[in-house]
Amino acid sequence: MAEIRRDLLKNNWVALAPESALNPRDFPIKRRGIDPVGNKLFCPFCEGNEASTPPEILAVREDDSAPGLPGWSIRVVPNKFAVFRLEGELEMHHTGIYQNLNGLGSQEVVIEDPRHGNDIHDFSSAKLAAVFRVWQQRYKELSGDERIKYIQIYKNRGIFAGASQEHSHSQIMGLPFMPRCNSGIVDYFRKNSQCLLCAIMAEERQTGTRVVYESDQFLLVCPYASRFSYETWMIPKRHTDHYGDINEEEIADLAAMCRSYLGMIIDVLQDPAYNLVINTAPVNSAYQPGYHWFLEIVPRLLVTTGVDIATGIYTNPVAPELAADLFRQQIPKYLQGCI
Repeated sequence: MAEIRRDLLKNNWVALAPESALNPRDFPIKRRGIDPVGNKLFCPFCEGNEASTPPEILAVREDDSAPGLPGWSIRVVPNKFAVFRLEGELEMHHTGIYQNLNGLGSQEVVIEDPRHGNDIHDFSSAKLAAVFRVWQQRYKELSGDERIKYIQIYKNRGIFAGASQEHSHSQIMGLPFMPRCNSGIVDYFRKNSQCLLCAIMAEERQTGTRVVYESDQFLLVCPYASRFSYETWMIPKRHTDHYGDINEEEIADLAAMCRSYLGMIIDVLQDPAYNLVINTAPVNSAYQPGYHWFLEIVPRLLVTTGVDIATGIYTNPVAPELAADLFRQQIPKYLQGCI
C-alpha cells in the first residue's frame, strides 16, 4: 500500500507510491496522443476497451447492455494507478522525526463519454446533468464509509491541467482526513457567525464588478483574490454544505451554466487546459458550521512558477475585474438555448 507522508516544513501531507515509479517517458507531458512514428495511442477509456480498465463500479447504460461491455454513456471505474485504497484502517507510523499514514482512501475515474475527443465542453446540458448526477451518486456512496473524511471531485482537462489521458474523464477521491484547504471558511464563521460564501455573494452582487452571470440557482463570479488568470467560481445561492445535497433544479441550472461558460472559454481563451474542482464540506466528522459547496473552474494558461512554489503567493497577471468584464461581454451569445 502507498504512503501519505507529512511534510514537516509545509505542514501538509504528500501521497506517494514508494514501490513503483513512472518512467520519464510515461509522464503525460511527454505524450501527445500519438507514438513516435505517428500511430494513435491505445485509449483504455474508449468504448470497446472496457476490459482494459478495472471492473466498473457504476455505469449509465442502455437497457439491454451488460456490465463490462459496450453500450454505456458514462462509466465509473477504480483508478488503475490509485495511490489510495479502501483497505483496513488508518494507521500512523513514525520513523525518527518523520510521520506517515498508510494509503487508506479511494480513487475513482468517471469516464464521461464513450467517444474519444468528445470533451465535456462539447456535451449537451442534458449530458452534463447526467455527469453531475453520477458525481452526486458516488459522493453519497463514498460518504457512507466512515473511514472517508473528505470527498474531492475534480476534472483535469489538457496536459497543463494535469490530465494523464486525453479521453474526457473526471476523478473522485475519498481521503481519510480533511486536507488543509479552504480553512478560511471555518475561520470566517468563527469570527463572524456567518457563511463566508454567502457573504461573498452579497458583496459581489453589491459591487457587480466581478459578477459574470447570475442564474436562478447560481452566481458566476471571478473571485476577488483570483490565483489564476480568468479563474471563476459557480456558487449555489441555496446554502448547502455538501455537493451530495444538490437538487434537480440546481443540477439542471449548473449544467446549462457550465455548458455556456465552458464553450465560451474554449473560444475566448483559445482552447485552454482547465481544472474543475468541487469544494465541499468534510464527511463523517464532527459538524463544523460555515461550509458552503461551490465549483471552481480554473483555466491553466501559465505554468506554476518558482515564487508560487516557494511562497504560496500566486502572481496573477489578469485582474478578476478585467476577466469578469470580458466574460460579461461574451457570455450572452453562449447562453442562448442553454439557460
